Amino acid sequence: MALSIRQNEILELARADGRVLVDDLAQRFDVTLQTIRRDLGDLAEAGLLDRVHGGAVPRMGMVNLGYEARRRLHSDAKTVIAQACAEAIPDNSSLILNIGTTTEAVAHALLKHSNITVITNNMNVANILAANPGCEIMVAGGALRRSDGGLVGELATQFIEQFKVDYAIIGTSALDLDGDMLDYDLAEVRVSRSILRQARQSILVTDHSKLGRSAPARIASLSEIDRLFTDLPLPAPLAERCRDWGTEVTVCPVAGE
Repeated sequence: MALSIRQNEILELARADGRVLVDDLAQRFDVTLQTIRRDLGDLAEAGLLDRVHGGAVPRMGMVNLGYEARRRLHSDAKTVIAQACAEAIPDNSSLILNIGTTTEAVAHALLKHSNITVITNNMNVANILAANPGCEIMVAGGALRRSDGGLVGELATQFIEQFKVDYAIIGTSALDLDGDMLDYDLAEVRVSRSILRQARQSILVTDHSKLGRSAPARIASLSEIDRLFTDLPLPAPLAERCRDWGTEVTVCPVAGE
């Protein structure tokens, strides 16, 4: 389809920021909400955007969004998910956090915990938790991925395998309707698998936007996860599978949504 000048600008904004909101766009272009919704509908029909509550996000294929865009995307949902997850983690415990903007939100929510040990391959998580004097931090070696502060590769995997912790808290780039957690980077997947193996309890933190998204590399199944924190209820067939698997699902709704 031929895009209008406004639709091209909307598409550029979505790609730059990771999300566009109907209210913001209407104000920016001085048009009605209905006009913006029609633009977003056209862009979604053309396969360029995906509609979400209150706006739209770039259509997800086999390439991940930029790190800063991911950090801003669904930030309110990540905050409530992280707070609920942190409340389930007692003081005097050990845990591993992997790469991801939602696990970074969990790190922020752990700032008041005491006597915890955190192992991570996420430089951002380490920097966040450095502000907590009651947290011992151990950082994996490996190849630094400058785009998001992640440490990946064989060295990171070998480091993680030296530990046995109470909790593994991981994020995922995508979650398909069969319950498989997926990622874009096989090197990161190997580290995430080792994190799950080294924990007594495993926790997935992910917002609803990851559901149904496509990514090429499989981490594990929700059947291998003890608890899932998310912001919206799962589709009924997947929720039923989780019940059969014994995977506890905690829904953390965002206020006002």
